[in-house]
Amino acid sequence: MAILVTGAAGFIGFHVAEALLSRGETVIGVDDLNSYYDPALKHARLSQLSTRYGNTFVFHKLDFADEAKLDDALVDVKIQRIVHLGAQAGVRYSIENPRAYVRSNLVGHVNLLEFARTRKVAHLVYASSSSVYGANKKLPFGVEDRVDHPVSLYAATKKSDELMSETYSHLYRIPQTGLRFFTVYGPWGRPDMAMWIFTKAILAGKPIPVFNHGQMQRDFTYIDDITAGVIACLDNPPADDGAIKPGGSIAPHRIYNIGNNKPEQLGTLINLIEQACDREAIRDYRDMQPGDVPATYADINAISSDLGFAPTTSLQVGVPRFVEWYRNYNK
Repeated sequence: MAILVTGAAGFIGFHVAEALLSRGETVIGVDDLNSYYDPALKHARLSQLSTRYGNTFVFHKLDFADEAKLDDALVDVKIQRIVHLGAQAGVRYSIENPRAYVRSNLVGHVNLLEFARTRKVAHLVYASSSSVYGANKKLPFGVEDRVDHPVSLYAATKKSDELMSETYSHLYRIPQTGLRFFTVYGPWGRPDMAMWIFTKAILAGKPIPVFNHGQMQRDFTYIDDITAGVIACLDNPPADDGAIKPGGSIAPHRIYNIGNNKPEQLGTLINLIEQACDREAIRDYRDMQPGDVPATYADINAISSDLGFAPTTSLQVGVPRFVEWYRNYNK
């Protein structure tokens, strides 16, 4: 029996696949390797997995929004569980190219739900996002909060995924866990994220864009902590017992925040990158971007009490690790 990981060439998908492979699981990876950011980074991640784990890692280059190709590629594979991390990412890109989000995040999510239903999968863990909280002013964000007013299409698609998953769990009793990720960073991270953008610019002596004039807070969460949380969820599916789950469902479907539970000022992040790079940043202060929010802060009581999730990596530890990896990768 194998575990299907969508978005296996992506940042979180790569790390989750590696954690599963390292404990002896067989992983089937799926990714379309699109050009939202440089596919060379995605190929490098896949190369790491293939080199280290051989034929226990099987990769299929395909678009899971194409249901026929998804079904055909996996027709003879016995899938026990799914970690669905593939999606069109990025808040700002959703303003420019909304159809990409409809295809990947909505059509693609339904295809994975149908796959889980027809294959009688034991547990589907899927990626939601802290962006669903929109401009909520109550901090920290709790899974019981209303999330009816997204400020980006990306956020709207992620909330829609949660609703569709709730329906499938209710109708077909598919155990599911939705994870609202909070600003994940670390080695092998994405080039469109602040950590990469700032590090690249500082090392090159170029200005960095500091939005909302630096008055931003983010609940930065290190990738190793995220990976541990995803695996803990995968190994402990919600019970179909009629009890109210985190997020309010009485079906076998729960929603967790997965974050560091400690918001940091944007200036703190920049200071730490400066120290790790041993160079001073040139700060270009700008207004808030469309679709952005001033602060994120995860209430992680639910996942902590249910599964013992406890992030251990501070920003002071995680930033130098990322910068070291970035330097080595870009040599």
